[in-house]
Amino acid sequence: MRGIMIQGTASDVGKSMICTAFCRILSDKGFEVAPFKSQNMSNNSYVTVLGEEIGRAQGVQAEAARILATVDMNPILLKPESGMKSQVILFGKKIETMDGMDYRAQFYEKGLAAIDHALANLKKNFTHLVIEGAGSPAEVNLNDRELVNMTVAKRADVPVILVADIERGGVFASIVGTLTLIPEKERVKGLIINKFRGDVQLFEEGIRFLELYTGIPVLGVIPYMDSHEIEQEDSLGVEAVQRLSSVKGGIELVICRHPYISNFTDVEPFLSEPDITVRWAETVEKIGQPDILLLPGIKSTIADLRYWKEQGLGTKLSELHGNTWIVGLCGGFQMFAETLTDPQGHDGTAVENEEGFSMIPTMRVDFEKQKNVQRHRGTVKFADVEVEVSGYEIHHGKVTGSDYPLMHYGDMGEGYFHNRLLGTHLHGFFRDLHCRTAFLAPIRKQKNLSTPSPEAVKDPFDRWAEHVKSHLDWQKVTEIMGTDQ
Repeated sequence: MRGIMIQGTASDVGKSMICTAFCRILSDKGFEVAPFKSQNMSNNSYVTVLGEEIGRAQGVQAEAARILATVDMNPILLKPESGMKSQVILFGKKIETMDGMDYRAQFYEKGLAAIDHALANLKKNFTHLVIEGAGSPAEVNLNDRELVNMTVAKRADVPVILVADIERGGVFASIVGTLTLIPEKERVKGLIINKFRGDVQLFEEGIRFLELYTGIPVLGVIPYMDSHEIEQEDSLGVEAVQRLSSVKGGIELVICRHPYISNFTDVEPFLSEPDITVRWAETVEKIGQPDILLLPGIKSTIADLRYWKEQGLGTKLSELHGNTWIVGLCGGFQMFAETLTDPQGHDGTAVENEEGFSMIPTMRVDFEKQKNVQRHRGTVKFADVEVEVSGYEIHHGKVTGSDYPLMHYGDMGEGYFHNRLLGTHLHGFFRDLHCRTAFLAPIRKQKNLSTPSPEAVKDPFDRWAEHVKSHLDWQKVTEIMGTDQ
């Protein structure tokens, strides 16, 4: 199997996005290409059509490659919890919760076997792999038992491209230092400078220095793109999910920034609405009097509930209820309950009875061992407008006593909607333009705002892939991969 591995000088240098672009470019050329990341640590997961969990980035990369995502594309997913522990998801299913030392000591051989098994499965169905590394490959204290960088490049037998983020500063030191410390430096066949701002010609001397000093070609300098509209993977991308309205007197959307936030990309669709200002609130004092207050998904619902109770969020919700539209997604929805119970600590914090915000007084959440992971398609009704919605659930808590269901699918109901209070477990609820427009219609009417005209927007994967490819020496990239044009 041919392929390439994208490693980075640090976390959040843009590895996931470069891989996404490569998946679309190779798909455009007619290759059977699949993404792969051996081990991912993120609370922003993706649910496959079989109801299995993988990292969000690999799900998005599969979409870019125009294929269905499978667990072989991300065999190991670690979902951080409170108390320095993480859920270990192996081939889409949770197997246990472990702390870092136990994981390092006990899981290494099992992890290698999982990686080999996943690579063998992918080799049967695809001709090319785009492999993503994690963090930095130069973590010398971890490299003897690492499962994500050069170990994977060696087992897959693929060349490596090293990506550095120039926006951070220190790009020369980060590249040279990484190459000095990593094992198997000879696998690195190219360098990419990412997130460049300004005139690229000003960096020509820097390119010459890097190529002379390292002996490795610089394949391209990728300019920063402000609005690529492709979902971010983890909380390092949270800062990108905010914008100011371009319309005077527009809608203000405030998002509660949980300590253990998860699937925050659920709010990204609002960034495409020109009359909405999106901002985060880490404390109750920063919430103000918004038109919409949104509580996003959470990895540790009870831990974050306690954080917000100490902040006095319950009182604030009571003050806003009836005037502000209050939206809870997944764990944010569970906070609306009167009582939450988790005697076995499946949510991360063992508790017999935890008082919720009682926004829905009859609602109760019981955390069970079995996680609810499934996709749904149904209908919701805002005022007189009924629209179809689709998405996926991925949570432990079982909700009972939630009257006024939001969504209907078959004979089943899900969520809650009454008196400007909306809650649902469905991730991706606001991705559909028709659903989002119907939800915003009464708010726009109250504020005398017209509905923005939908514009024909180019596929964000195509736009991003063209952006990346136009600033790369793609001929050289294909030579490194051993791939014909």
